[in-house]
Amino acid sequence: MRYLLIILPLLLSLTACQTAYYSAMEKVGVHKRDILSDRVEEAQESQQDAQQQFKSALDQFSQLIQFDGGDLQRAYEATDSEYQACKKAADEVSERIDSIEAVADALFDEWQDELEQYTSAKFKQDSARKLESTKRQYTTLLKTMRRAEKSMLPVLASLKDNSLYLKHNLNAKAIGALQGEFGSIQRDINRLISDMNTAIAQSEQFVATLKQ
Repeated sequence: MRYLLIILPLLLSLTACQTAYYSAMEKVGVHKRDILSDRVEEAQESQQDAQQQFKSALDQFSQLIQFDGGDLQRAYEATDSEYQACKKAADEVSERIDSIEAVADALFDEWQDELEQYTSAKFKQDSARKLESTKRQYTTLLKTMRRAEKSMLPVLASLKDNSLYLKHNLNAKAIGALQGEFGSIQRDINRLISDMNTAIAQSEQFVATLKQ
């Protein structure tokens, strides 16, 4: 209960800030539909960036397990740097998806409320159908995005484990122990990229729908 009393005012404050932001944007002709479209496109970009970063981490790991003499400390630093970059890219993807959810909820609530303002039954019915169709497409897109987001977790866990293991065992045996991990990480990254490609394709379709 104590934590709820702390968190609730923060949530209310955040909601008020978002409402004020949407209101200010509408005054300059930028509506929630426009903001949603922009945020979906931004999420696409963050997913594309994440794909490239995870590929980079895989390339670095491939080089690591072929290590044949040299500076092990530098090899560890490169491994950890790739993990940290992947973690940052994954956080960016999550933040983008969260921002989509926030504006989508506000848009659909507003759209539902405004249905009652129609005097034309025909227009109201047509708008209600469009609302339900858009919500269904959005729900599918969100599930796909969240699935792609979730597919990053096992890769991040493996990259972190590898980085920590190398940090604590700066010797040739550590490199040998990591060699068996490559195939699993490669499969997880390929799955991640496939999931993100699906999400990116659905995003493009959804944005096209919003602009109709």
